[in-house]
Amino acid sequence: MDRLDAMAVFLAAVETGSLSAAGRKLDMPLATVSRKLTDLEAHLCARLFNRSTRKLTLTDAGRDYVAACKRILEDVSDAERNVAGEYTEPRGELVVTAPIVLGRLHVLPVTIEFLKIHPDVDVRLVLGDRVVNLMDDHVDLAIRIGELPDSRLTATRVGSVRQVICGSPAYFAEHGMPKLPGDLNAHACVSFDALSAADSWRFTRDDLETVTPVRSRLIVSTAEAAVDAAIAGLGLTRVISYQVADALRVGSLQLALRDYETAPVPVSLLFDARRRLALKLRTFLDFATPRLRERLLAAM
Repeated sequence: MDRLDAMAVFLAAVETGSLSAAGRKLDMPLATVSRKLTDLEAHLCARLFNRSTRKLTLTDAGRDYVAACKRILEDVSDAERNVAGEYTEPRGELVVTAPIVLGRLHVLPVTIEFLKIHPDVDVRLVLGDRVVNLMDDHVDLAIRIGELPDSRLTATRVGSVRQVICGSPAYFAEHGMPKLPGDLNAHACVSFDALSAADSWRFTRDDLETVTPVRSRLIVSTAEAAVDAAIAGLGLTRVISYQVADALRVGSLQLALRDYETAPVPVSLLFDARRRLALKLRTFLDFATPRLRERLLAAM
């Protein structure tokens, strides 16, 4: 039995929640997954899972073994990277995740620039608004928007963004510019449902928060759609500052209710610094940090 391979199969089953899902993740037949786990349990003389028709549940022994497997496989991976030269020169694949629009507008251009001068590094850039677990999803670096929970990960702040309300010049010419949040009752709105509720928007002034009812003529699931609808003159929308920086720059959108914007939120680079950083990650951090700071400052 290949114990390292069996450990990897065991962790895949834990992370995915089922043997069939582990097989799909590893591109391995279900019968092979089941056999490897059975052989591992026989070798350990311990049951790792309580199996049912619906899910896998770790036993006490299984929960203890998860941490040991992760540590062992990480040590082996570190040793292989060291032999391959990842700690002496930047090389290998770097996995980076970022929110979709922030990633497309700012992380992608910086990454392209980085790749042009580091031919031995490849980057897998995963754009999505779902928060991923760096260890479970094997991610080297995450770009996050918002306050970060306390964790064992290291965060480097690269800037701030803010929520803004905007509309097209043609819309404001026809319907007027709102002066107070309560004025939104008389306006059509476009709500980006990942950021604001469709029936009310929150505002802050002098540390006091108010909730204002709004009428959403359109509710969309992406920031790009909300921005496009606002440019088309459908109504006011609320998005994040970098998402409309270009539209504001060319004058296709204008800001409203600036005095009632919520406090800016941080943008951070998040990575695991508890172990020795591969040179590819350290090099990318040194390269990307000042460039992202400059870009985000310009987009505020």
